[in-house]
Amino acid sequence: MSADPSEATRPHRRAGRFWLVTAVALLTLAATVSLGRWQLSRAAQKEALQAEIDASKSLPPLDQEAFLALGDAATAMHRPVRLHGLWLAPHTVYLDNRQMHGVPGFYVLTPFALEGTEQTVLIQRGWIQRNFTDRTKLEAIETPSGLVEVTARIAPPPAHLLELGKAEPAAPAASAAAASATPAATAAAPTGAAPTAAATPDAVGSSRIRQNLGLEAFRAETGLPLRIDVSLQQTGPASEGLQREWPAPALGVEKHYGYAFQWFGLSALVVLLYVWFQLIAPFRRARLARRG
Repeated sequence: MSADPSEATRPHRRAGRFWLVTAVALLTLAATVSLGRWQLSRAAQKEALQAEIDASKSLPPLDQEAFLALGDAATAMHRPVRLHGLWLAPHTVYLDNRQMHGVPGFYVLTPFALEGTEQTVLIQRGWIQRNFTDRTKLEAIETPSGLVEVTARIAPPPAHLLELGKAEPAAPAASAAAASATPAATAAAPTGAAPTAAATPDAVGSSRIRQNLGLEAFRAETGLPLRIDVSLQQTGPASEGLQREWPAPALGVEKHYGYAFQWFGLSALVVLLYVWFQLIAPFRRARLARRG
C-alpha cells in the first residue's frame, strides 16, 4: 500500500513555516530594538542639551556692552544679562492662556530701551493671574519709571500657541503715530494702574491682550527699533505684582524614555511568543504524541 504524498511533504512544510516565522521574528526584533536604541539616543541628546542650558544659566551675567556685541544671540541662549535702560510701559502686551503652576493667566511683556543705544529688546517681565470674573480686567502691576537695571536671561521669542483667527491689520494712521513716538515720551506714561483691554492707547487697533506676539510684526506696529531675533526673561523674586517662576524648556526626555520602554517591551514580547509557539509548544505536542 503506497504512502500518502501529503504525509511525506508535511515535515517539509513545517520546516518551511518554522524558518519563515523565525525570519519574521528576527526582522521584527531587529526593528524594535533599533527603534528603542534610537529613542534612548534622542533622550541622551536632550539630556545633554538640558545640561548645556543649566550650564549657561549658571554663567556670570553679561553686561550691556557684551550683550550688544552679540552677533548671534543663539550662541548665548539662556545666559544671564544685566542691562540698563527705560521701560516703555505704554507698549506693554499681555499674552493670554499662559500658565504658572497650572493656573491660567498672562505673561506680561514690555519693550525695554537700552541706555545709550538706539536698540530696544522685548522683556518677558513675569506672570499675572487671570481675573476669572472679567477676562479683560488685568491685575495691577508696577512699572518703574526712569533709568532702571534689569537682570534677565536671553530667551527665544515668545512661543506661539494655536489660534483660530488672525488679528485685524493695524490702521496706517495709527501705525504712523506709534512710529513717531520716542522712547522718552512712551516711558513717561503713568504706571501702576490696573489697565483693561479696551483702554489701550498704544495697541494700534488691537487689544493689549493677545494670544501670540510676533516680534517683527510688533516692531512694525510700534515703530520701535526692536530686536527681533531674541527676547529676554526677567529673573529674580516676585515683585511689581509679577511672578517669575518660569517653566523649564519642555524637552520631552521622559517621552523618549517611555517610547524606548514600549519598543523594548515589544521586543521582549516577540521573543516570548517565538519561544512559546516555535519551541515549547511543538515540543509539548511531540511528547504528547509519543505518549499516545
